Amino acid sequence: MKAIQFTAYGEVSNNIIITEVEKPSINKDEVLIETYAAGVNPLDIKVVEGKLKRVRTFKLPATLGYDVSGIIIEKGVNVAHFSIGDEVYSNVNTQGTFTEFVAVNQNLISLKPKNTTFEEAASLPLVGLTAIQSMKRGKLKANDKILIHAGSGGVGSFAIQYAKSKGAYVYTTTSTDNVEWVKLLGADRVIDYKTEDYKTVVKDVDMVLDTLGKQYTEDAFKVIKNGGKVITLVGPVDKETANRMKLPKIAQLFLAWKRRKITKQIKQRSAYYSLVLMRANAKQLSEITELVEAGKVKTNIDKVFPLSDALNALLYVKKGRTKGKVVINIKASYETRFR
Repeated sequence: MKAIQFTAYGEVSNNIIITEVEKPSINKDEVLIETYAAGVNPLDIKVVEGKLKRVRTFKLPATLGYDVSGIIIEKGVNVAHFSIGDEVYSNVNTQGTFTEFVAVNQNLISLKPKNTTFEEAASLPLVGLTAIQSMKRGKLKANDKILIHAGSGGVGSFAIQYAKSKGAYVYTTTSTDNVEWVKLLGADRVIDYKTEDYKTVVKDVDMVLDTLGKQYTEDAFKVIKNGGKVITLVGPVDKETANRMKLPKIAQLFLAWKRRKITKQIKQRSAYYSLVLMRANAKQLSEITELVEAGKVKTNIDKVFPLSDALNALLYVKKGRTKGKVVINIKASYETRFR
């Protein structure tokens, strides 16, 4: 079967191949999904560039991709809640969805929303789970005020809608070209970062969802209320997360040094700070299904690429200017181009 793999760590354009790999077999707790579509995420770029080697290394060449949608064509003997022919979607903990067939544990999948295409369903898992887990970590509730950076991106566009479904007041930042589009997602105050300084607009919010890192992480403490929360996806590792990762003491000491400015601001603002490392979660994926079917969250796809053009899909995401999600249509790709 066809698969998109990376052959070495480094520049994306130099290390991506389309190749033949062996069709996976399943164990008693897994299903075999015939892949119809796969979502492309910035995480895929980081993997290829070697930015996550301290967390996980891969036996190269390795298949890319974490989001998948498709149809179950085989199931293990212990799989009781799904049937052959079910249309499902998933985020997988073990990378490898840019391919024609994927073996996935039954505890990581959900029936896809009935009112979505396979491409739309494949755009949801990683960004949706990231947004939900971030806001659960920050205990977002009705009438809270939240700042969500990069509202036109994959995580940001989902997070805006999810926060509104919880009854929060949402500030978000985006570029001039995307202001009107982001307003349609439901944000209460859209800040054009090219013409406004968000720090002069946003005051005393309950929570900041930091999707940008670096100076944005530190500046988040300037706009939260005393006792507010900064939830980051890309900032320094906090002590609690480092403990959960079971990092050695020398690594924890190094991370403590790296977050020293953050630690100072946490104390000054009596704030809560946490790095979210998203994990696949079927229960939360089912929550996403319910929200989409109820019309509370809409999918936002920027572009769809065929499997044969996966390199350009990755390079497009790498630019960091997507308006929603990028998806690879795998079923149509291998039917029309490879068979």
